[in-house]
Amino acid sequence: MEELTRVADPSLVEVGLIDVKAHVRVLDGDVLLAQSDHAVSTAWPEANGSLLVPEADVDFGKLREIEPGENGQVRFAGSSGDPVAWRDARSQAGQPLIGFAQKSLTILLEDRQDGWERVSTVDHFPRWGDIADLAALMDVQPRGEDLFEAPTYGNVRRNVVEGGQLLGGVIVAAGRTDPHKRVVSAHAIFSRPAVFDKPLQVAVNRSRMGRSFSTVSVEIGQEGKPIATGAVLLDAGAGDLIQHSAKMPDVPGPLKAVPYDFGLIGRELRIVDGAYDPDPDRVGEPEIHSWMRHRWQPGDPLLRQAILAQPTTHWTIGAAMRPHKGYGEVQAHRTISTGVLSSTIFFHEDPDLTEWLLYSTRATHAGAGLAQGEGRIYTHVGTLVATYSVQVMVRGLIGAETGMKDDRLM
Repeated sequence: MEELTRVADPSLVEVGLIDVKAHVRVLDGDVLLAQSDHAVSTAWPEANGSLLVPEADVDFGKLREIEPGENGQVRFAGSSGDPVAWRDARSQAGQPLIGFAQKSLTILLEDRQDGWERVSTVDHFPRWGDIADLAALMDVQPRGEDLFEAPTYGNVRRNVVEGGQLLGGVIVAAGRTDPHKRVVSAHAIFSRPAVFDKPLQVAVNRSRMGRSFSTVSVEIGQEGKPIATGAVLLDAGAGDLIQHSAKMPDVPGPLKAVPYDFGLIGRELRIVDGAYDPDPDRVGEPEIHSWMRHRWQPGDPLLRQAILAQPTTHWTIGAAMRPHKGYGEVQAHRTISTGVLSSTIFFHEDPDLTEWLLYSTRATHAGAGLAQGEGRIYTHVGTLVATYSVQVMVRGLIGAETGMKDDRLM
């Protein structure tokens, strides 16, 4: 699909650069050194790479040229006198590029969209990727009869694929097996971690292909090892005989919620009351309400369902810890072993992903090293579009104060 191409200018690939796809501001304290709509970054892995800005977008009045480095590269100092920028050997469309040191400066990525507020998503460089990157990873491609493959992705700081992405791949593979029906529910169990830098193999088993309903099972593997198992129900559709929906919770709207940096350009995320907080000493009700919208949505309804489903696995762990003082997500993978074990989603409507959606999640139980979350997704006008259920693991790591065994699966 052309709209999912991850590099806007293919010529950048030849010189190992990636289009940042955002308005970039480079700050030295409060001093603006550069701002650009044409910034690029060095290629894989971007987490350890550099941001490069066309020379015309740099304020050289705020930089001072200093002695060249060991390789003769022209360098520039910031307010501290230390080198913070350099003239890169590569160029973009004939324009010289200036590189900036991410550890010494503040580099902000602003996703500005027509019809949105002046600035919507504001993330820090480096970021995980763009919403089109995420869609491409769930856009599994056929590799034989009832066989699909998900691509690799090298631009990561933590090389572990999230369960929500695997659930999205299950949805897309199942839907493409019976394209005349709509996916109405999908369930996935995540049995082993997957990594981004190796492809995922997706095998579909046609359990029952009926006139009204179809049932398929999906197995995701990597390098011959099982990763996840899914079950999907598809429906040919019918008119309303009866119809009602649970009401949307009475929570503040997105413009009164707290922006959250998820490292994904093209998805704006705001948390009601800033409740998705890693602080282990902040307590509250076991619930998280998250407003979300996207810059772009794919034309394929299966990919829209995958994008809608992918974030549902994010909230249950945080919601389960909220009532318990001294426990927070900042401890995850340090003293606490956390992970998503299974996720189920039921689709009711096909919403516009570029409009605000509310993910309302409540952890209904925690105990015995597990927690259970239930959630609903609403449009900004209160239409219920999906319902989901997530089971997670929350238990002590080996060597942690609890002395509990690490049974981590994801």
